[in-house]
Amino acid sequence: MTRTQTMKPVLLMIAMAIGVMVQCRTAEAADRATAVFAGGCFWCVESDFESVPGVVEAVSGFTGGHVENPSYRQVTRGDTGHYEAVQITYDPARVSYAELLHLFFRSVDPTDPGGQFCDRGDAYRTAVFVADPAEQAAAEAARAEAQAELGAPVVTPVLPQTAFYEAGGKHQDYYKGTRRVITRFGIKQQADAYKAYRKACGRDRRVRALWGDEAPFAAHGS
Repeated sequence: MTRTQTMKPVLLMIAMAIGVMVQCRTAEAADRATAVFAGGCFWCVESDFESVPGVVEAVSGFTGGHVENPSYRQVTRGDTGHYEAVQITYDPARVSYAELLHLFFRSVDPTDPGGQFCDRGDAYRTAVFVADPAEQAAAEAARAEAQAELGAPVVTPVLPQTAFYEAGGKHQDYYKGTRRVITRFGIKQQADAYKAYRKACGRDRRVRALWGDEAPFAAHGS
């Protein structure tokens, strides 16, 4: 048997293994869905939802504005109309869109039209961005449920999805970063700076006051 003949079965096995891997990855991607929420500081929303079983990834970014690929400074200055938002990739077999909506409304102050907690201005308003009529119906039902539970007007709009722009790398997974940063709390490791910011901003304090035991992530800032 020649060397070429000997290698043919090996090459066939490698090709088959690669084919199985590609099929698995394709099936896995097909089983995933996305949700886009704006809930004030995107660092906090990302941190909250990456703790949810069934969520694969949460990416901080900007959406809902009129400027292509805006910078963080442009958005927070209020020049672009964008919201700070998070694109959540999840496995619908493990967590449903309705469950994510339920968690979202109870992780924010949906009665505040001017921002969230210490972060004020249009970039920090709340919103749910929907991709189709089914998501819209689910979001509107979740908003109505939140309003009934709070007994106060919920101002969080349900809006059609538009282009989503990822924020710069330093804004991704900020809550668990290890680099040292200069903040108003002094020079701190990024994860510690995030904790100090979240506590000082009063996010969890306000959410607990609104939602009590229904607040799913308030312990993140304790």
